[in-house]
Amino acid sequence: MGNGENFREAIAALGDRFRTIAVDLPGHGQTRVFGGRRHYTIAETARGLVTWLDRLHIQRCFLYGYSMGGRLALYLAVHYPDRFPKVVLESASPGLKTAAERSRRRQRDRALAAQLETVELTSFLTDWYRQPLFASLRSHPDFPRLLAARSRNLPAELATCLRYMGTGNQPSLWPHLANCGASLLLLVGECDDKFVAINREMARSCPVARLAIVPNAGHTVHFENLRDWTTAVVRFLSPEVDALPI
Repeated sequence: MGNGENFREAIAALGDRFRTIAVDLPGHGQTRVFGGRRHYTIAETARGLVTWLDRLHIQRCFLYGYSMGGRLALYLAVHYPDRFPKVVLESASPGLKTAAERSRRRQRDRALAAQLETVELTSFLTDWYRQPLFASLRSHPDFPRLLAARSRNLPAELATCLRYMGTGNQPSLWPHLANCGASLLLLVGECDDKFVAINREMARSCPVARLAIVPNAGHTVHFENLRDWTTAVVRFLSPEVDALPI
């Protein structure tokens, strides 16, 4: 539920090594979607991002995505491999494997979306971050600052995004991992048991994936352990990385 502003410190940590553009996803930050709710889906969002890059005359670039943004980044890596030679996925997944799992998740996503529309956002976020995967984040000294920043989102926009771009509405990307054309860095915090397990399986399924389990971090690696996040990202994106052992 973050936006580009939440990555200001991470971008600063990368220094002048890269030219960086932070994009707010539909329903987040400053991005507004026009033309119907279908434009909130992962496929339409991916198409929109590629069109936007075309307008900027950017034919190839590195790609990074966190959580929902990581699912989108993997979708882009699978469907537009010529555009993204290296992709960093932080706390991401390829979606759910079965139709039954996706159906159950859609029901949960809809319930959460309805809650977003009926309670104060600060109250919703307080409940949201009580999930076990955010336990280490809650204990971070700067967690109140992050919570305040995310409270500035628009609840109705977040609800629409959750309905149409939530995990339940995403097609499974698991079958595509074996033939993914982009090199992947799977970045996950050691305290995030759920996503450590998911990303271990992703690494086994994808020959071009490298798994990095970051110490002293949970689901929000870039916020909880910026130093090791920066080291892992810079190392992977450097020109020499292909000569280094996994």
